[in-house]
Amino acid sequence: MILSPEHSVFVTGHRGMVGSALVRALESKGHQQVITASRSELDLTRQQPVEEFLQAKKPDVIIVGAAKVGGIHSNATYPAEFIYENLMIAANLVHAAHQVGTKRLLFLGSSCIYPRAAPQPMPEDCLLTSPLEKTNEAYALAKIAGLKLCQHYRHQYGSLFHSAMPTNLYGPGDNYHPENSHVIPALLRRFHEAKVSGAHEVTIWGTGTPLREFLHVDDLAAACLHLLNLENPPDWVNVGSGQEVSIGQLAALVKEVVGFEGDLLFDTTKPDGTPRKLLDSHLLESIGWSAGIPLREGLAAAYADFTRMLDSSSGVRQ
Repeated sequence: MILSPEHSVFVTGHRGMVGSALVRALESKGHQQVITASRSELDLTRQQPVEEFLQAKKPDVIIVGAAKVGGIHSNATYPAEFIYENLMIAANLVHAAHQVGTKRLLFLGSSCIYPRAAPQPMPEDCLLTSPLEKTNEAYALAKIAGLKLCQHYRHQYGSLFHSAMPTNLYGPGDNYHPENSHVIPALLRRFHEAKVSGAHEVTIWGTGTPLREFLHVDDLAAACLHLLNLENPPDWVNVGSGQEVSIGQLAALVKEVVGFEGDLLFDTTKPDGTPRKLLDSHLLESIGWSAGIPLREGLAAAYADFTRMLDSSSGVRQ
């Protein structure tokens, strides 16, 4: 089954950065039957409500964009919650989708599923070849379980359940929490606050030399729709931009986008983390999709979204 505007599509996590991008993308393509449910309406970690909801709605397609997510600090502090909630979300949705006869399901994972010592760029077939990065092991294990659930339900029952593994995401609707956010929203917040306060400098942890890959969330949404329009997609596929930037270069770009005129300093006594983390996205490119939003353009749009959020509320989303 190939996705068409007539199909009903259940997007989980529609209030998050990924889910809201998926809803925008579907609506822009003329989809009238986009199904959503807030956590107060449907707790995805509870099996019976999920089964009852899918039995009632019977969506043609499910996109699993819901997840408990966070940066290094929150992953290291709350590993039990990260593995439990993400395992339950995956297990409940995949099994219930099979039970009610959902025609197609796309599960979204993360590049952190690959081993800490994976070859660079990281190909799909390096999965489970060596140990994971300890700081996000709990989250990664849950995402691997979701991917494998889709793979085994597909192979055993013929269900068209498949997965996409995006690289580091950013864009509208991001989380700007001072401790639990990822690197781009954290930098946008820090440089903005420094500009507003008249600070003379902003200090970044480490040397600034580690290389990272970033993908705008609207590019991810476009990739998801592309995959849902393939008759026989891979069991799982990497979704990356294919472009690397050092943390130092990224910080300088954010500084420029925000308009902070002070100095950018690096605290080299702090750890750098993994030297390089890049997905091999050749498989996705070979089936007809590549990223289209340049980093500079995407950062400017993300900063505009951040300032709009500030203007419409008394503070930054916590």
